[in-house]
Amino acid sequence: MSRGVSRPADIAALPADLRAGEVAAAVATWLAQYTAPRDPLIVACSGGADSLALAVSTHLVVTAASRVDPGSNHRRVLVGATVDHGLQPGSADRARGTADLLTGLGYQRTEVLTVTVGGPGGPEAAARRARYRALQELAEQIGTPEQPCAVLLAHTADDQAETVLLGLARGSGPRSIAGMRPWRPPWGRPLLGVTRQTTEATCRAAGLVPWQDPHNSDPAFTRVRLRREVLPLLEDVLGGGVRDALGRTAALMAQDLQALDDVAAATLERVTFADGTIDAIALGEQPMAIRARVLRTWAIDGGAGPLTYEHLSRMAAQVGRSGSQQVRLPGGLDVIRTGSVLRLDRSGGAGTGVAGQWQAQRGDVQTSEPLSEPLSEPDPVGEP
Repeated sequence: MSRGVSRPADIAALPADLRAGEVAAAVATWLAQYTAPRDPLIVACSGGADSLALAVSTHLVVTAASRVDPGSNHRRVLVGATVDHGLQPGSADRARGTADLLTGLGYQRTEVLTVTVGGPGGPEAAARRARYRALQELAEQIGTPEQPCAVLLAHTADDQAETVLLGLARGSGPRSIAGMRPWRPPWGRPLLGVTRQTTEATCRAAGLVPWQDPHNSDPAFTRVRLRREVLPLLEDVLGGGVRDALGRTAALMAQDLQALDDVAAATLERVTFADGTIDAIALGEQPMAIRARVLRTWAIDGGAGPLTYEHLSRMAAQVGRSGSQQVRLPGGLDVIRTGSVLRLDRSGGAGTGVAGQWQAQRGDVQTSEPLSEPLSEPDPVGEP
């Protein structure tokens, strides 16, 4: 996308069918469900068809809502944000052009977030980490670190299908198969029920020419081959409907996961003593699906790094006394079973451990009362 890309001079002059279109309807539904009328919003926009459709439709929806209360001094603030990953020649100019376009669409504030891409996992994963980190920081600036404002991302039904298929192929577990959630603070995804074909049509109706990212046609990236080769083959072999079927699978799996997560949260509260240690006997009475969730949340809340299937399997074996009495976790932590109790210790520590330090901060407390701290949500594997 260049600085000279065609765009409407007046947002109000956009066609009525665009203002009432599928993308705008999806945005309006999402905003009504997950935000208050005057909450600020960040709309992340790369300049591609999906994010341009999201950007123009979000502005239309917010503008229409403000007309209901034209005298209000507390209208919703819209911030358009684009990320310059610095991975392609001319990326800085392109990012600036996207920001200019967002300004032309009526965004009160635009931000170009320049990031440095590096670290493990290949360029795709590294770029994703850098992008999300920059957007998270902006969300905390506009909101607060404790309650960052919502960041709208333009993942579509096509992206959801790719995510589910990748999760299936990699054996990443049900959380990956459940795909992306429409709301996982601060990340909002209003377009998970909208197809890429629809976002492209929205851009045409708005007179916008999306940027064609060359990475989206590079077969060196797994998602590109999945999009161009695997999914079309599945559609052909199975007679169509694969994208919608994968989306339904994600939605159904997400419902089941939420139910299991709720049970696991209640179980964690019940089996965790006030010093942060776990009653292994009580936890061992739970089915493996609940046991693994409890251990995962407990370890992550205690400071553990990303956990694999192997970590969780070894911790679960500790509960059943069929495994090692000590399991090393990422983040410099050990899970140690002593008698009927599991505790987290710093690797190589003197034995007071994470739970002991936490107990010292709280004072002299008894270990017979369950812990009732809020639970943090684990990161889903493979979520883009």
